[in-house]
Amino acid sequence: MTEYRTAHFGYRLTIRLTEMTCQTPQDVMRSPLVLSVVQRFLDHLVKHDSPLLEALGSLTPFPGPDGASAAAIAITDLLRLLIDHRPALIAQMVPRLSTLVATTQPLADFIDRLYDFWRDYERYLIYEATADDSRDRAVEGHVPFVRANDQLKALVLEAYRRIDSHLRGVWPRVYHQVPAGASMGLLVERIPWPCPDGPYTALRDIPFVRLALLELPVVLYPRRNACLRRFTPVPTNPLTGVTLDVNAWFCLPLKVGPLVIHTFFYEEYLGLATSLVNLFELADHADARRAPDGILVFGAPPQHAGATQTVYFEDEEHDVVLGVIERSDAVEYFGYLQKMILTLHNVAMMRRKRLPVHGAMYRLELRNHPAVHIVLVGGHGAGAAETFEALRILAHDELRAMTVIFDEMGSLACTAEGGVAGYGTGTGAFLRLDEMQPGFAFGQIDRCILMNPLKANARLVIPVTTYDAVMAGYPVDFFLAVNNVESVDAEHPILDYPPTPARALSIFNKGVQKATALPGESDLLPTCFANPYGPSACTSSNNALALEYFEALFTAGVHVGQLRTRQGIAGSEQEGPEAAAHALLAAIHARGNSA
Repeated sequence: MTEYRTAHFGYRLTIRLTEMTCQTPQDVMRSPLVLSVVQRFLDHLVKHDSPLLEALGSLTPFPGPDGASAAAIAITDLLRLLIDHRPALIAQMVPRLSTLVATTQPLADFIDRLYDFWRDYERYLIYEATADDSRDRAVEGHVPFVRANDQLKALVLEAYRRIDSHLRGVWPRVYHQVPAGASMGLLVERIPWPCPDGPYTALRDIPFVRLALLELPVVLYPRRNACLRRFTPVPTNPLTGVTLDVNAWFCLPLKVGPLVIHTFFYEEYLGLATSLVNLFELADHADARRAPDGILVFGAPPQHAGATQTVYFEDEEHDVVLGVIERSDAVEYFGYLQKMILTLHNVAMMRRKRLPVHGAMYRLELRNHPAVHIVLVGGHGAGAAETFEALRILAHDELRAMTVIFDEMGSLACTAEGGVAGYGTGTGAFLRLDEMQPGFAFGQIDRCILMNPLKANARLVIPVTTYDAVMAGYPVDFFLAVNNVESVDAEHPILDYPPTPARALSIFNKGVQKATALPGESDLLPTCFANPYGPSACTSSNNALALEYFEALFTAGVHVGQLRTRQGIAGSEQEGPEAAAHALLAAIHARGNSA
């Protein structure tokens, strides 16, 4: 049975379908959605006292008792007729519309702006399906979903072009294939999964996202552009007493490194949450149905997470790590989703005796040289990305391939052979626009999601690697703390190696780097391992785990040390990473020669 529902959240619009109901441009214009958008457009024009209202003549734009104004009803009827007929014929066919079509130029300008108003919306298409075991293996489950998105776009474009040509009397000579349908599409199903009991039963019947489609480029305008709250551990389950309307919630089952983290989110945050598919791998059929390692509830009803609104809970009874972020304008920023997921990852990894690492890991394949795997520990702004980019340019003639293993967060694991392997978390990166390097992931720039591009701290979410690379478990060859605040001299070389695991650990524990004016961050960021995700202090138990890994790194012959990039020193922002790249390449060559 066909079901068609819409919901508005400011400039966000959600369309829910159980099948594609519109087959022609006329069907699109008959949908309740069009009348709703036209009325909202009129409200917008009235608010700004727009001269475009003059095209309405004597028709009132103010809503009546049923929510639609006489002008909105007339415009909607006219749009449907303009698909097939010229204005002069419409005036004869429907005399009540004759005033509207008396002068076509003002009407054409009005409809052009109405079309732009529609495209200014963040538009989401939710395609509701029944659980199907073949959906990950056969094309039958994918085709109707993709076709519904493509068909909506094609019908809206065709409707606009036919209307515009009938008003102006000519067809265009230049066609712009702009995103005119849904910005993002989701296929959702209610699937069986081993939901824990107790407070978690509120999540059991929430539909899961099984397929996603992005109409790129996607541009979002969240209300916030910085993450200002800390994630605080709490002693009791913050879901206790929470009730949720399962029809207003969705779940993204995400593969975060080796973990599966179910991310439940309120429908108001569709854009932010769906952007996670550019950052993490969407779980396949089997992983979506297994017990999750972590659960995030984003947009929980207020007054359940305490004063901070951003908390996590280690649930020993159910062997899961739970994060809860309460609903408010203050948390409408993608960083809250990313950081809480990475926090849950880190807590879960430490419970498994794996060492989380905040930084970047790359695999470099050089001519006549064994592959080398480099981990630079430190956040964005420390100079890691700039150093890798400088290294890419410097080694261009001998560089066969350069693969990202992780760009923000990963983990280390001791291998059965006595080595230490590095694993990633996500397949994408959440980057500031002004820190994008010329060679860094620009091959994927047309797949990015932009967020608040005209504001400070403008961001993008962009694919940078594959899940196979994330999970390959490459051996670590260099493990270096990035220091961007110290100058270089005879006693402080660009690259140096502490003599013992304990000495190396003390350097990493300081984790001091200078931030690049990120909103809400202090100038100097002293954190354990420069890691803002998870426990804020280097506890004795965490230090003991870290020391085990440092001893393993030294035993395995890994080059453990400190790389001074000087990225945070005025005047050295370019020279520092370039010099660091030279030192690092020399160390790679020396290692290869001694191998």
